[in-house]
Formats: sequence, structure tokens, C-alpha cells
Amino acid sequence: MTAAEGFAPAKVNLTLHITGQREDGYHLLDSLVVFADVGDRLTVALNEHPGLDVTGPMAAGVPTGDGNLAVRAAAKLGVTAKIHLEKNLPHAAGLGGGSSDAATTLRVLSRLTGADVPDDVTDLGADVPVCLGNSASRMQGIGEQVSSVRGLPCFYAVLVNPGIELGTPDVFKALDHRWNTPMPDEIPVGLDALHFIDWLRAMRNDLEAPATALAPRIRQVLDMLNVTSGCRLARMSGSGASCFGLYPDHETAFSAAGRLAEEHPSWWIVATQLNGQGA
Repeated sequence: MTAAEGFAPAKVNLTLHITGQREDGYHLLDSLVVFADVGDRLTVALNEHPGLDVTGPMAAGVPTGDGNLAVRAAAKLGVTAKIHLEKNLPHAAGLGGGSSDAATTLRVLSRLTGADVPDDVTDLGADVPVCLGNSASRMQGIGEQVSSVRGLPCFYAVLVNPGIELGTPDVFKALDHRWNTPMPDEIPVGLDALHFIDWLRAMRNDLEAPATALAPRIRQVLDMLNVTSGCRLARMSGSGASCFGLYPDHETAFSAAGRLAEEHPSWWIVATQLNGQGA
């Protein structure tokens, strides 16, 4: 086997608490992450002439050289490969698209070659370790501490990106308070989705305020999600500008996505299921 395909799902930070900053400048975090059933698709083929081509609705502006995390992931594994990336997720959007692409590339190349994925992949990005696991997880430290969280429910969601790219370093630079409380030691498991959403309301995304200061349209997105019928919680994911709304069922989420898409046809808007395998 010299080629294989992989799915790189969108990563959604249900919570993102910034709990400190190391002397080297890296921020400490405490985040509950789940994955969506929408994402990028990759075809990876072993080839002595490496390269990357990008297609798909979100292909514009995606780097194809060393600036692409999938390319860097292959180089980190020491494998030469041709990679085809079908880009369906917006980039610089807080959905971990590049990190998920890198993690998927590592998984696929490991399967093709038998090479072990390195223990430390944080040099590719803080989200790459959690994306390697590809299941509901708590990520801490600078992203290298990942622990699986089993027993979480599935969630029905609408993901919205208003066409804004936000650089993560810029958002962290605009952060006023860097020493905030982490999540509780124990994350509740065994709850249904609506009761778990009640717990989520007491949690935070500490990057939401600085991101909104840089891109006020994020507040517009959150306000619009909050007033859609059935929305139980609206929050920004990652460092933005993508936001999510959580709903009681697929039909309500799909209806909300349709309404928002009619009002803002240029925005990226999808209804999706989060944590669909109940990991």
C-alpha cells in the first residue's frame, strides 16, 4: 500500500481557560475539546517527489510549501509523500483545521510506513496532540497534556465563521488576564446533552474577549446564534473567529443553520454533530 486517505475533522473547544504563562512565553491552558463530523479530507501517497496540492471550497490562500502543517508533519516523520488536501474548513478560524490536517497526515503516514508518530508534536502546533487523539479530550499545559474524556454526550451544533481570519498570536497578545481559574478537576460524565450544556455555561473561553476586541463581528455572530430558536449555548471556538451554537436536536440545528445562511450567504455555516461517536 503506497497511498491512503484520511479525514481531518474540525476541532471545537467547548471550553478554553487560560491558566498562566511560562517564562518562554507559551500560555498554559485547560480546554475541553470535541470533534465534528465535518472536516478536511486528505489523500497521502508515498512518493520520492514530495508535494502538496489543495482543492475544495476553502482552498484559496492555503500555503502549499513548508508553511503548511501537513507538509511539516510529513517532514517530521521523515517521509517523502505527495499530499492532496480537500480543504473544507476555513483556515485561521479556531477550528484546528491545519492541526487536524497535520495529525491526519501523521496517522496516515504511520499506517503506510509503520513509522511511529513522535511522542512530542507540539512543535507543529499546540492543537496537534489533541487532534492526534481525534476524540473528546481535555488538553492542558501548552497542549501537550491530553487526556481522553469518555462518557460525554453527542451535541448538535451550528458552526459559523464570518469570513474573518484571526492570528492566534495576535489574540493572545490582546489578552488582558493570563492567570485564570482552570476547569474543575472532575468533568461530569454520564449526563445527557442538555444537562451537560448547563454545566458548560459556567465554563469559559478566555480568548473570546480579546478576539472580539480585534474582530467585533464575532459578537454579532454570537448574538445571532443566541437568538436562533433552540440555541442552548453560543461560544467562540479556539482563538476565533469561528463560533458554535448548541441545540437540542439535529432538526433544530439544521433549521438554525438554514436561517443564518439565508441572512449571511457569504459566511461559512454548517450544522454538525459533535462527539458523534460518544467518545
